[in-house]
Amino acid sequence: MTIRFPIISALLVTAIFCALSPSTPHDRVPDGRVPDDPKDVDWPVYGGNNAGNRYSSLTQINKDNVKNLQPAWTYDTGENNKAGERGMDMQCQPIVIDGIMYGTTPRLKVFAIEAASGRELWKFDPFEGKRPRFHPMRGVVYWAEGHDKRILFTAGASLFALNAENGKLVEGFGKNGEVDFHDGLGDEATYGYDPYQFNIRNTSPGVIYKNLLITGSSVSEGGDALPGHIRAFDVRTGKVAWVFRTIPLPGEYGYETWSKESYRKLGGANCWAGMVIDEKRGMVFMGTGSPSVDFYGGARKGSNLFANCVIALNAATGKRVWHFQTVHHDLWDRDIPCPPNLIRVRRNGRMVDAVAQATKDGYVFLFDRDTGKPLFDVNEVPVPKANPLPGDQAWPTQPVPVKPAPFANQTVTEADITTRTPAAHAYVLDRFRNSNMGPKNQPPDLQGGLLYGIGGGAEWGGTAADPEGIVYVNGNNMLWWLKMRDLRQSPDGQERQVSSRGSVLFNTNCAACHAMDSKGATPSEATQAYPALKDIGQRMNREQIGALLETGRGRMPSFQHISKEDRAAIIDFLLNTEIKPATNDIHAQTATAAGKSLADFPHKPPYVNNGNVQFRDPDNYPAIKPPWGTLNAIDMNTGEYRWKVTLGEYPELTKQGIPPTGTENHGGPLVTAGGLLFIAATYDEKLRAFDTQSGKIVWEYKLPAGGFATPITYMVDGKQYIAIAAGGTRYGLKPGGKYIAFALP
Repeated sequence: MTIRFPIISALLVTAIFCALSPSTPHDRVPDGRVPDDPKDVDWPVYGGNNAGNRYSSLTQINKDNVKNLQPAWTYDTGENNKAGERGMDMQCQPIVIDGIMYGTTPRLKVFAIEAASGRELWKFDPFEGKRPRFHPMRGVVYWAEGHDKRILFTAGASLFALNAENGKLVEGFGKNGEVDFHDGLGDEATYGYDPYQFNIRNTSPGVIYKNLLITGSSVSEGGDALPGHIRAFDVRTGKVAWVFRTIPLPGEYGYETWSKESYRKLGGANCWAGMVIDEKRGMVFMGTGSPSVDFYGGARKGSNLFANCVIALNAATGKRVWHFQTVHHDLWDRDIPCPPNLIRVRRNGRMVDAVAQATKDGYVFLFDRDTGKPLFDVNEVPVPKANPLPGDQAWPTQPVPVKPAPFANQTVTEADITTRTPAAHAYVLDRFRNSNMGPKNQPPDLQGGLLYGIGGGAEWGGTAADPEGIVYVNGNNMLWWLKMRDLRQSPDGQERQVSSRGSVLFNTNCAACHAMDSKGATPSEATQAYPALKDIGQRMNREQIGALLETGRGRMPSFQHISKEDRAAIIDFLLNTEIKPATNDIHAQTATAAGKSLADFPHKPPYVNNGNVQFRDPDNYPAIKPPWGTLNAIDMNTGEYRWKVTLGEYPELTKQGIPPTGTENHGGPLVTAGGLLFIAATYDEKLRAFDTQSGKIVWEYKLPAGGFATPITYMVDGKQYIAIAAGGTRYGLKPGGKYIAFALP
């Protein structure tokens, strides 16, 4: 499917492009470079530059010669090859500094290789001699001052600083090169619990402003979620320089948007997707996620600042400059899933510095960079007058930008149901008619409903933007089945007098992703993004479950922050081997985590969701009509689309004569002045190049494993390379552990 829209005149496009680009792709010196191309061009930060544009001015590889692109080298991390050596799927977008590439492996090791050959220079294992903790890691940060060159990254609950030249820990940073990543969150005197006893990590790298590393974090989405405060660490010493509290304390701006003392019970509102820097203004921009617990907000009545916000902070001090909340009192897990993009757009005949932010539900908000004022009007649209769960209070309106139109589906109707086969249609239609269907932003309920947006819309791969103000974003149209359950009742509907210790711990720590009471949706009902745990004892033994809880795997983080005794109780619950407590067993009714009472924290909501359940047809295809994944080019000067095309395919459906449907996609786009957009991200494991003017595919390559990371481009000694991590494992695909670079012959 291709949709093209009229935009600004070709004359104006040419004038803008010529003003911003030194030459055209056809004006070349003998080695293929344009005259002003330097011989060496880095990819120095996550997102390519401080603005997060994922854009390169390199033109050696262009739409005229991309058909000749071929592998130049492969770097095999040696991981994800054997069952006992598997870690995460690689989501890392590496960086390139002075011809050296720095990145991470599936088991969270950091490496340095020659960017022109893939030859390994050094590798650092943050868990050497320790039990590892696996989680997604999307990149590392580089900082240099004179001969002092450092790589900074987080693994587990630690922030590390390495010597960039040899991979050795920097002794003067923290304690022998390591800082506890809990630092700066607060203490027991503030919260009534000890934050150091609970889980924190980081999935996206921070940003550098002078001698500061500014970073977000990734925390639980359940009752044990820590607060997602934004922090700056001194790059030299590792000490906390400033903290911006995303869940305000009493007396701070925004405290009144929460229930009294919510900060002592709830966490989240964290920036897990990354941020960008405007060095000239001295400002850092970011988006935050939802507050805990997902899908129920009875303990946080109010709009809940600074959750689900685009925020601009003074980079030197952490003081708030402006904010804009994209979802009030989030009940749908609509985190801001990717970094903002700093662009320039034309408004009323003048150029304006702007911030573009894509969202999980398919919107792109555009703000004035200095004031936060929306550059396209935003309407506060009334939400459906459906009753939320008892004890909760939905916010009466939600913000919707007038332009651009959403790039992802908003609501599901009977006309949207799949017609791929009569059996698939009948199956999905039955679930649709037995769901509590209604308009978007209907509060979750006990009956269950179908909705978009839990996994995007936009996702962590982010957006790319070129100097013309065109934003490129890949989107998902995936349907999810959300049903809440009353924890005060047993599965048969009877009132529950006493919960076992294991069930309390499971509901606190695990039910936000997996179905509660270990009874997930069955394969005949839905496909879970996180595995259903019913009958897990038939697939894993006690030791295997224990190791998984300790190290994490796939999308599941490590749970080493939970005591061994409590992990054992969860395993007993999963295997149905726990001894039922007496009715007066107070410990079983409250449970403990690291010796702390669960009366206030971790928070025990009366309602939790059924696990993150994606709804598909009986053959495991998406339950709606295509397109299931799209790639979009949006002119942010006008708010109109240049084009929209499907992204990805199911090869077996294509062989049946079905036009490419698009697939679920995770990983972002790279755009170059050569007129190309590179993106992998899809179920079919292909890296593709698109013509940025038309949206047509001009080159593709089948990777050895899924490319669920964002590609980069750079130049070494006059040769331009395109590189990507092929890490696999998503969607049940084969794992991988290789980085591949492509170049012209």
